[in-house]
Amino acid sequence: MASEQKARLLTALVALPILIASILVPVLELVFVAFAAAAILTGLYEFWLLARRRQLRPETTPGLVFAAALLVGFYFNWPVRAPLLLLVALVLLTLTTLAVATLRGAPFEHMLASAGATVLGVLYVALLGGHVIAARTGFAPPLAAHLLSFFLLVLMGSDTAAYYTGRAFGRHKLAPAISPGKTWEGAAGGLAASLAAAVVAHFWFFPELSLKAALPLAGVMNVLGVVGDLAESALKRGAGAKDAARVLPGHGGLLDRLDSLLFNAPVIYYFAVYYFGERFIR
Repeated sequence: MASEQKARLLTALVALPILIASILVPVLELVFVAFAAAAILTGLYEFWLLARRRQLRPETTPGLVFAAALLVGFYFNWPVRAPLLLLVALVLLTLTTLAVATLRGAPFEHMLASAGATVLGVLYVALLGGHVIAARTGFAPPLAAHLLSFFLLVLMGSDTAAYYTGRAFGRHKLAPAISPGKTWEGAAGGLAASLAAAVVAHFWFFPELSLKAALPLAGVMNVLGVVGDLAESALKRGAGAKDAARVLPGHGGLLDRLDSLLFNAPVIYYFAVYYFGERFIR
């Protein structure tokens, strides 16, 4: 356990400075995009590895092609600038996946589940996660940096507080059939930390976001983060796996680190679109 904690700390010490710099320094925008795209595509492949543990055969090549296309679209802010292109990409993904699975031929026993795993993987990991890229490139530089800083501060604060509060005070299981280690006490600690992080963000670097908006936003993000974490745990349990992969020392796979972020990436993006308005959109 001690060695695992050291590995987690070392991984964070290496990755976090790069991530933070790519958010705060405008000229490092492409570094953030590359960082996020690599994490999302790797997480998507890990999702398909989980599916393969249940003898499914996801169509990884067309899936990765369309996932990459979606990420390019998010880079150019398609959800606001070209929503029709986003819809067309999803339609083509569905058609192509079914066509490739059909042309592959027999046996067809797992075609329904395999094609479903292909499309679900792209929707779950690339479509949801791609909104992080749009948040970085789709808004004016000060707002983009503030949004993503708020995003990470709330989610990382919540995750860290939930972990340590649960270890210290956890008695009542939150979802024992899915994730036995999670407790209601840990969830309460995570919620308190997310609200505290919202207050800190408002007074520290994000005064444009009022507390009346920041606190409910942080609360929603916290709840969705827990749901996202449980959803990914349920997927791993269904596949009979402890971790999605072994990419990050002490952390498992990238999908294990993205779980709560995936559910919240669209939230922070669309909140900013409607709260701050057209004048801040690039």
